[in-house]
Amino acid sequence: MNIFENPNEPDKDKCLGDNYVGPGMKDTQVQLVISLALGLSAFLAFCTLRPRWKSLYAARKRHSNSAIGLPALPDTFFGWMPVLYKITEQQVLASAGLDAYVFLAFFKMAMRLFAAMFFFAAVVLEPINRHYVDGRSPSINSTQSFLFHQYETYRTYEHAALLGDSEPPDREPDNSFNHDMGYLWSYLVFTYFFTGLTFYFMDKETSKVLRVRQHYLGTQSTITDRTFRLSHIPKDLRTEDAIKDLVQKLEIGKVETVTICREWKALDRLMEERQIILAKLEETWSVYLGHKPLAVTGSQPNGDTINGRAGPQDPMDEEAGETDRLLRGANAQTFVERERPQTRFWYGFLRLQSRKTDAIDYYTERLRRLDERIMAARKKTYDAADLAFVTMDSVAACQMAIQALIDPQPGRLLTKPAPAPSDIVWSNTYAPRLSRRVRSWAITVFVAVLSVIWLVPVAFLASVLSICTINNVFPAFAQWLKEHEIARTLVQTGLPTLVVSLLNVAVPYLYDFLSYHQGMLSQGDIALSVISKNFFFTFFNIFLIFTVFGAVTSIFDVLRNSLRDTTYIAYTLARKIEDLSVFYTNFIMLQGLGLFPFRLLQFGSVALYPINRMGAKTPRDFAQMVQPPMFYYGFYLPTALLVFILCLVYSALPGGFWVLGLGLAYFSLGYFTYKYQLLYAMDQPQHATGGAWPMICYRVMLGLVVFQLTMSGYLALRRAFTVALLVVPLFVATLWYGWGFRRRVEPLTKFISLRSVKRADDGEEGESVMVDGDDDGTGVERMGRDVLRRGSTVDEDREKGLRFVNPSLIVPLEQPWIYQDPPPPLVQSDAGYATTPVAGSDDGEPESDLPLLGAESPRVVSASSTPSSSVSLGDTHIWRD
Repeated sequence: MNIFENPNEPDKDKCLGDNYVGPGMKDTQVQLVISLALGLSAFLAFCTLRPRWKSLYAARKRHSNSAIGLPALPDTFFGWMPVLYKITEQQVLASAGLDAYVFLAFFKMAMRLFAAMFFFAAVVLEPINRHYVDGRSPSINSTQSFLFHQYETYRTYEHAALLGDSEPPDREPDNSFNHDMGYLWSYLVFTYFFTGLTFYFMDKETSKVLRVRQHYLGTQSTITDRTFRLSHIPKDLRTEDAIKDLVQKLEIGKVETVTICREWKALDRLMEERQIILAKLEETWSVYLGHKPLAVTGSQPNGDTINGRAGPQDPMDEEAGETDRLLRGANAQTFVERERPQTRFWYGFLRLQSRKTDAIDYYTERLRRLDERIMAARKKTYDAADLAFVTMDSVAACQMAIQALIDPQPGRLLTKPAPAPSDIVWSNTYAPRLSRRVRSWAITVFVAVLSVIWLVPVAFLASVLSICTINNVFPAFAQWLKEHEIARTLVQTGLPTLVVSLLNVAVPYLYDFLSYHQGMLSQGDIALSVISKNFFFTFFNIFLIFTVFGAVTSIFDVLRNSLRDTTYIAYTLARKIEDLSVFYTNFIMLQGLGLFPFRLLQFGSVALYPINRMGAKTPRDFAQMVQPPMFYYGFYLPTALLVFILCLVYSALPGGFWVLGLGLAYFSLGYFTYKYQLLYAMDQPQHATGGAWPMICYRVMLGLVVFQLTMSGYLALRRAFTVALLVVPLFVATLWYGWGFRRRVEPLTKFISLRSVKRADDGEEGESVMVDGDDDGTGVERMGRDVLRRGSTVDEDREKGLRFVNPSLIVPLEQPWIYQDPPPPLVQSDAGYATTPVAGSDDGEPESDLPLLGAESPRVVSASSTPSSSVSLGDTHIWRD
C-alpha cells in the first residue's frame, strides 16, 4: 500500500508506479529462499565441475605465463577455497596487473566500510528505531495519516502557487526540538558519521592504490611506458624526422622511434578480406576431410558396378579361387577419391553470370592473389595523419613530455599517454577527427535517449505483474493470487526483480557494441566508456527513474515542480526510497546470493558450449573454444557501484542494517568470485593502469550526495526542518572533497610521478614496493623482483618485442589451419613468401620446406588428397578483384 494514499478513503483500482512492488516481509522471505536455492545449486555445480572442466575453470592458469606464480588449486570439493583466500595482493598484482588489483581493492574497501557501518547500524541505531519508531511512535495507520497530511499540505501549497496566490497555507510547526521526536537527531548524527566513514575508507584506499600504482609503474620500463601520443600535428610537421627534431629540441630526452599514423584504410580492408577468405578456405578443407571416401561396390558375379555403370571384370577374379571369392563376399568395396566440395561464384556484367567450381581451388587462388595485393600494398607510401606515437629512451622523459605543454598555440601538439601497441584500434588512428567527433556525440545522445526508452519495457513489465493490473484483465487469477501469498509474492515482487536483473545483464553488451564504434583510439578507452555508459543506465533507470520519477510521463512534472521548490526532489526521493525498500533489498539479495555463484559457474559459457561445439568446424574454431574468456570490467563494475549506492542510501534509515548486511554479503561473495575468475579462469585487457579508480571514487561521491538528499528529505517529511537543514553542510563538504580529489588525486591516477621512476643508479631496480594489508604505508614490504614478478611485470612479459606499427604492415600472413597442429606463418623473403621449416610431422619424419601459397603453388594439396579432376582455372578473369 502506498503510504501517501489516504487510509480513510476506500481502495481505488489505481495501477500507478508506486504500486508495482508492494512491500511485505513475506516478499523478502520468499526472495531469500529463491536466492539461496539458486546460489547453492550453482555453487555446488561449480565445485563438482571445476576439477573435471579445467579447460574452462582454469583456462588462464593453463594458457597464460602470467599465472605461473599462482598456487595450484586442489581438486577436492572445497579445498580450493582456503588456497584462494590466502593469495595475497602482491600475487594478484604480479599475476593479473593493476586493473585487477584496483577492481578487487574496491570490493575490499566496500567490505570493510559496510562491516563497520553494519556494526553501528545494528548495535546503536537499530535499538533507537525499535524503541522510538516501533515503540512510542504512532501505529502504521497513524503514521500513514501523518505523512498523507504532510503530503496534502505540500500539494495545497503547490496548487496555490499555480493559481498565483502568494500567500501559502500555514506550515506545520518544526518538530526538530519536540521532545517526543528527539530521536530524529540520531539520524543526523549517523548521516554525518556514515559520510565520514565513507570518506575515511575511500581516502585510505585511494592512498594505497596510488602508492602501489606509482611503485608498480615506476619500476617497469615497457615500450608503452616510454611512449606518448602526439595529436593535432600540423601538416608541416607530419614526418618522422620533423617530429624527432621537435622533441629533441625540447631537451627532455632522446627519441628512439617515431611512428606516424597514415591512411592505411585500403591495406586494413585487404587484411580483413583475407581473414574472411582464410576462414572460408579452412571451412572448405574441414568439409572435404570430413567426408568419407566413396565406395565401389561389386554386386555382379561377372563384373563390378562403379557409380551405377558396369565395369570390366577384374582379370584376377578369373584366377581367384572359390575361397577368395567367399572371403571377399558378394558386395566387395573399394575406396576411391573423396568428393571435393563445390562453390558457386558470380562474374561478368553486374555479376549476373554464375558457375560452380572446385571450392578448395577457388579460395586458395583468391587467397594467393590477396597475398600478392597485400605485398604490393605494404610497399606503398600513404598520406600522413595528424597522430603519431613517439618512443623515448626513458620513462622519465616520456612522463615529462606527457605532463608538459608543447606548443604555445591552443589545440596543437597535444600529448597523452600511449596505449599498448596491441590495445590500439588502428582504424581510428587515421579516421578524420570530425568523423570521430560526430560518431562520439551521436552515440552519446543515442545512449541518453535510450536510457529513457529503457524505462518503458521495465515499467510495462512491472505494471503487468502488479495485482491491480492483473485484477483489471484477469480478475479470477488476481483473486487466486490474493488467496495464495507465496504465488502473489513470486508474481508481484520476484519477477520484477528478476526482469530488472536480466536487463542489467543484457544491456552492457549493447553498450559495448556502441562504445566500440564511437571512434576511440584504444581498447582501454572503450572499456572505461563501457563502465560509464552502463553505470549511467543502472543509476538512471534502475534507481533514479524508478524512484524519483516513477514513470516516463512524470519526468517533466517532477522537473517542473523541482524548479519551483528545490526541496521537491528530496521529498520525493525520501518517500519513494521507503516505498521501494523491499524491491531494492530483494535486488541486492538476488544479485549477491543468487547470481554470483552463477558467474563463478560461468553459466553462459557452459550453456553455449554445446552450441559452439556444434558450430565449430575447423581446427582454428576448436582452438578458440579453449581460450580463456575475456573479463570485461564494464560488465560487472556498474552493478557493484549501484549496490554500493543503495547500501549508502538505506544505511541510516530504519531497518537499514538489513541492507548493510546484504551489501556486506554481496561484496564478500563478489570479491572471492572475481578473484578466482581474474586469477584462474579469465583473461584481461593488456597494460591496464588502474584507470577505473577515479571513476569509482566519483560515483561513490555521487552515492553520498544521494544519501544526504534522502536523509534530508526523510527528516523534512517528519517536519524536522532544522535537522534536515543541518544536512546541507555535508552536501557542500562532499562537493568540496570531489573538487579536491580532481585537483590533487586524479593526476596521480593518470601519470607517473618523476620521483617514482626508478633508474639503474637508484639501487632499487631489482626491487619493487608492494603493499599488502598495511594501511599507513609504514609496514611496507619489499620483495625481490625475481620473487614477486618473476623477473618482469605482467605488462613487460606481454609487450616483449612489440612495436608501435600497424599490424597490417608487418604481421606474418597465416596459412590455412587444416590439421590438428597449427601451421607456421608465412615469412617474407626476397623471392616472395615461403614457410618456415617445420621440425617434423605427425609421423616423425621431417617435412620439406616447400613454398605454400606462393607464386609457384596455386593451391594447397594435403597428403591424403588426390589430384583434383576439376577444370584448371588458370588465369581466367573470374578471380580478378
